[in-house]
Amino acid sequence: MKAEASDIALHEDYALDEQIGFRLRLALQRHTAIFFAHMDVGDIGLTQTQFAVLARLWESGESSQNELGRAAALDSATIWGVVQRLQAAGLVATRAHPSDKRRRVVGLTGLGRDTMHTAIALAQRSNEETLAPLTATERKSLIALLSKLSD
Repeated sequence: MKAEASDIALHEDYALDEQIGFRLRLALQRHTAIFFAHMDVGDIGLTQTQFAVLARLWESGESSQNELGRAAALDSATIWGVVQRLQAAGLVATRAHPSDKRRRVVGLTGLGRDTMHTAIALAQRSNEETLAPLTATERKSLIALLSKLSD
């Protein structure tokens, strides 16, 4: 396929380092490394996804598995697997929904609450380290802009 002259001019201005997807991926890789360096909670190493699910339960209390998945931005297959792993670790418990036996309600266990006391402090440290190169104003702007892109 032969490129048109206008296509060549357009592509000459392309710089990978200026692309949002590339920059987001690099920032996520950096944050992930920082997160895992901090997030070793006792014998339970939490992934970012597991932490997000636990944090939603911490913030909101018991939730149906579907609602929890939506709140943590996870599809139904992913939330099911995450809940299964957290349940196996003793961090969450599930039970039938009182009015709809087909639905499952998920909540933190005592161990889950204890783990979150530690995990939240570690997550705050990893967040602080990730954002360390930014000023307070830049941090607020970054979060606001990312929220605008993701909402």
